[in-house]
Amino acid sequence: MTAPRVLIADKLSPAAAQIFTDRGIQTDTKTGLEKDQLAEIIGQYDGLAIRSATKVTEKVLAKAGNLKVVGRAGIGVDNVDIPAATARGIIVMNTPFGNSITTAEHAIGMMMALARQLPEADRSTHAGKWEKSKFMGVEVTAKTLGIIGCGNIGSIVADRAQGLKMKVIAFDPYLTAERALDLGVEKVDLPELFRRADFITLHTPMTEKTRNIVNAESIATMKKGVRIINCARGGLIVEAALADAIKAGHVAGAAIDVFEVEPAKENPLFGLPNVICTPHLGASTGEAQENVALQVAEQMADYLLTGAISNAVNFPSISAEEAPKLKPFVKLAEMLGSFAGQLVDGAPSLIRLEYAGEVADMNTRALTSAAISGVLKPFLEDINMVSAPAIAKDRGIQVEEVRRGQEGAFETYMRVTIKTASGERAVGGTVFSDGKPRLIQVNKISMDAEFSPNMLYTENADKPGHIGALGTLLGVEGVNIATFNLGREALGGKAIALVSVDERVNDSTIAKVRALPHVVLASRLSF
Repeated sequence: MTAPRVLIADKLSPAAAQIFTDRGIQTDTKTGLEKDQLAEIIGQYDGLAIRSATKVTEKVLAKAGNLKVVGRAGIGVDNVDIPAATARGIIVMNTPFGNSITTAEHAIGMMMALARQLPEADRSTHAGKWEKSKFMGVEVTAKTLGIIGCGNIGSIVADRAQGLKMKVIAFDPYLTAERALDLGVEKVDLPELFRRADFITLHTPMTEKTRNIVNAESIATMKKGVRIINCARGGLIVEAALADAIKAGHVAGAAIDVFEVEPAKENPLFGLPNVICTPHLGASTGEAQENVALQVAEQMADYLLTGAISNAVNFPSISAEEAPKLKPFVKLAEMLGSFAGQLVDGAPSLIRLEYAGEVADMNTRALTSAAISGVLKPFLEDINMVSAPAIAKDRGIQVEEVRRGQEGAFETYMRVTIKTASGERAVGGTVFSDGKPRLIQVNKISMDAEFSPNMLYTENADKPGHIGALGTLLGVEGVNIATFNLGREALGGKAIALVSVDERVNDSTIAKVRALPHVVLASRLSF
């Protein structure tokens, strides 16, 4: 058998190439390639190892006739066209936990430098000045640190801050009370965090719900003299609003490692007093670079030589023998989890997976991971089916599996239940003979619906006129309906509607749907 070939297209630790070589994999290192250059040679390789510089576009992937795996040494995979890779059967792997300590330490270092104005004091002293009275800092001891996002990195920051004798409060939709107690942090809602914190540090991924989470309105609710640190993702902060607040004296300073546009050549924060800016250094230590390089090389080698899959963002960890049979059920599990996750408010304390019939006899580990990933993905973009169980455990979310024999008319049945402080939400589905996943139950209401990329879900009282009013409203709003599925508990009771639409329903339209008579819930869903 011909030995696999791997191209290392970004600068990695030499130890990564050595791992490939030691395991009999041919390796070439060619960094700094333009997209056209990469596309020209990528067809020669079975694996591609990258960091953040190389852009793996659809054009590149179209030329990758032999490519089986892309390995990203690091967590973010924004530089990889994942749908295009998936469509071509190419596994995309990342290393989600290799640089957590390094990033957390950078945030703590930025906070300390900000508190004592160290960069400006350094420049002043190097210039031959002695401006001792100019640089009056603040202690961090006994101050309140607000952490937005208390996952793997945020929890390390919390631990380090407690060692500095800070009071730590945290906002994270998926942080349970039990996990907060274990971490020694006080769980609060976001407005309270903004109101109480002396320092605010962000450790959340960039999603639709977290984009611009720090903006002019939220800054106005913060303490005068607050200091803000961002070592997570660019775009979490409205940079112009932060700059204005610093100029006005409301915000005492900021330490920013990530920017909305990178490389950041110009930015409204540049040149402002007591603003520390670093060029995305969160993961830049020798230890972190070594860790992620070794991890990605081992993962890629395992896959190329044995078919083992780990930390894949577009496929679960299942063996090659199991894959064909499990694939449609993996899709169903993820969609059911995503459906339920997009409907609930607040942090899940429990995710229950129920398997009945044929699917109950399968290896359900990948299915459970896919369902958890679907539940958490609306808030945690950088999550995959492999890392999902660990992340759920890290947040104190209990996961249960229940298996039983065939129930009802379906040979196989799967249900995902999410429990939060406000109640439970359950959705059930099956896979038809054509291999397509179907939704067959929402809570205890039966229905039969296919999933589509954009959908609208409503709950309403079963009263005459609702269906017509909803359809008319969507027509007036220019929303084209593909399918319209209905269900109800009983005559005059609760009813539900699931509408497939051609494009995502905008904010204005969803507000009008919620204002319709008899509507008690309206949510837009994306799959």
